[in-house]
Amino acid sequence: MKDLSTISQFQVFKNRKAILKNPLPFHRANFEKYGDIFRVRVGFRKAVIFTRDATIIKHILQKQHRKYQKSELQTVDLAKYIGHGILTSNGEHWRVHRRMVQPAFHKKKLQGLLGIMKQAIDSEIKRIEPGTTLDVFPLMGDLAFQVVAQALFSRSDIQKDMERLQDFTELNQKMLIREMRQPYLKWYFNISGEIKKHLNFAEEGRNILNNIIEERLDSGEEKDDLLDMLLNATYEDGTHMPRRQLIDEVLILFTAGHETTANALSFTLFLLAKHSTIQNKVLQEVENLDLETDDLMQCLSKLTYTKQCIEEALRLYPPAYVIDRMAISDDIVKGQSFPKGSLVLMSIYELHRSSDFWESPEKFNPGRFDSALKRDYSNYYYPFGAGPRMCVGNNFAMYEMIIAIAQIIKKFRISTNLKTVEVNPLISLKPKNVPLLFEQR
Repeated sequence: MKDLSTISQFQVFKNRKAILKNPLPFHRANFEKYGDIFRVRVGFRKAVIFTRDATIIKHILQKQHRKYQKSELQTVDLAKYIGHGILTSNGEHWRVHRRMVQPAFHKKKLQGLLGIMKQAIDSEIKRIEPGTTLDVFPLMGDLAFQVVAQALFSRSDIQKDMERLQDFTELNQKMLIREMRQPYLKWYFNISGEIKKHLNFAEEGRNILNNIIEERLDSGEEKDDLLDMLLNATYEDGTHMPRRQLIDEVLILFTAGHETTANALSFTLFLLAKHSTIQNKVLQEVENLDLETDDLMQCLSKLTYTKQCIEEALRLYPPAYVIDRMAISDDIVKGQSFPKGSLVLMSIYELHRSSDFWESPEKFNPGRFDSALKRDYSNYYYPFGAGPRMCVGNNFAMYEMIIAIAQIIKKFRISTNLKTVEVNPLISLKPKNVPLLFEQR
């Protein structure tokens, strides 16, 4: 078996400030030094295996996924803030609830949501003043928020409550990142009351959602939205989800659905603003296409180049920039042993930028995803994860992003003086300060 290069806990501690701010350069430096797999000591007799090896990642996520499950980083550490929904659970609990949530994102259901989605997007785009320079990240955050609020709750009058919920989830994310990147301070976070404070934030967020659910039940209305679907979903014995579980699923759909889409849209718009030729090609595709149609899904299927731009942005800036798994039985792949209990962090960010698989990997080139080229990227392209645990809302997110990009580019010429975008890797990969100039076409 191969003996992995190991980074000591001292080296981690020595680089603690840089890692806390942004661990991606630390990852890159060690991948370049040690190759596609290495080990990092994070405590007494505790270590994490980092890999960007395409064969190992596919093996863990797809081929032998039953030998791995989500680690305690998600099922315990993240779950204490956002509950035990499909994102943060394993085993039978995950399988049962995945089956209950999945129908909400079937094609037929999505067709009914596309009109709601477009209406929410158009409403937000109308707020953009032509000739102004705006930080696009909060703008896309508001847009994605409205889409999720409408799709989940059929309501646009809960902005203040949702802003509070958003604030709580953001604060808790930052706390969790500190716990994960500074494991040597966990004792302090506990005795200082930091953990308790953020758990209280999480409970306040749950109360917000519980009140929205109570209002729906009291109204007796059927909205045919995602909340109705979850309220009506039943276990095999015909019973409904307990309220706590229902809130967990709603919270995860709200948090993941809103946040990752806002990130991806912001990165995509930045890249289009930097590449006017590509932006003009998107314009040519969207300017004569009327999205005011009863068959919006069919219409969106014609926006192939717009979709390619989003796919390429997701390659360069994958929202799930690392994916964690823990081995639940001994395993061997490519001569490397993964004993039971091994914690593996798979760097999707590094895999997506590997010159082994991508020509000029740092270049924004949507043409890579032209279906006419007949390239198969499925072995090393995971913007929504892979295997049974692929993101349940990936199609919802893609339709939302295509509509948003099409409507923005049709109305505005966007540009920026920003040379590169600074990233902020929290639970998902976020951008920092993305000022774009919006000029009326």
